[in-house]
Amino acid sequence: QVQLAESGGGLVQAGGSLRLACAASGSTLSVSRMAWFRQAPGKEREFVASIRWSTASTAYADSVKGRFIIARDNAKNTVYLQMNSLKPEDTARYYCAGSRALIGQYNYWGQGTQVTVSS
Repeated sequence: QVQLAESGGGLVQAGGSLRLACAASGSTLSVSRMAWFRQAPGKEREFVASIRWSTASTAYADSVKGRFIIARDNAKNTVYLQMNSLKPEDTARYYCAGSRALIGQYNYWGQGTQVTVSS
């Protein structure tokens, strides 16, 4: 059993920064990959960034590449999403996800944290 808990969301002006955190608990050794997704009102959930737990290899959506950084802290069982140069279109609820496998579907999901970017 793995539980994920997001934190760090809030309201920020365009051009500002936020850092989201996702703390994993439970059977964390079963998690090989973690990611951030986001979903805006009326839109489908979209992939933002992912990281492999062991190697820290990362992947990013084109929309956030160069602005967002995903990182992990092994000692704290936590993954972060540093969001810089935020744009109004980044406004969404951000969800943390974990996967037992290195590819395919994600198995664990947090409840999400709201990020609102004002123009």
